[in-house]
Amino acid sequence: MSPWLRAGAVTALVIALDQATKAIVRSSVELGDSDRVLPGVQIVHVRNEGVAFNQLGGGGTIVSIVVGAALLALVAYFVTHVRKPLVWLPTGMLLGGALGNIIDRIRDGAVTDFIKLPAWPAFNVADMSITFGVLVLLYVIERAHDGAARHA
Repeated sequence: MSPWLRAGAVTALVIALDQATKAIVRSSVELGDSDRVLPGVQIVHVRNEGVAFNQLGGGGTIVSIVVGAALLALVAYFVTHVRKPLVWLPTGMLLGGALGNIIDRIRDGAVTDFIKLPAWPAFNVADMSITFGVLVLLYVIERAHDGAARHA
């Protein structure tokens, strides 16, 4: 399977999982309510109008520019490094997470967040995908850098 198809499949999977979990929360937890599911873990229903951890809240145009620039840089990196092993995985994770949250912004004007840990802002599946996507991208970049250094 080509890296393009793999990245597309990961993107679609992340969006589907993200949107399904948010729909469940919107239909079963009232806005502002919370339910404890495990010690230290709550399911909440909050709206995030900013970006990560509600930064830039209310900055609609600025948020759109920041997200758009980040996605453009990601796609440019993918296009120029498409042959790099595993680069499709973080690309799909990052695109899927970003698009999952963009869908919320377009539909609702804010992102639905629902997982709450102690001393940490609420987040969602898209946020997890973005976070782990960054970590996997760093691994892919570092792995390629280490491989090039060994061959030199």
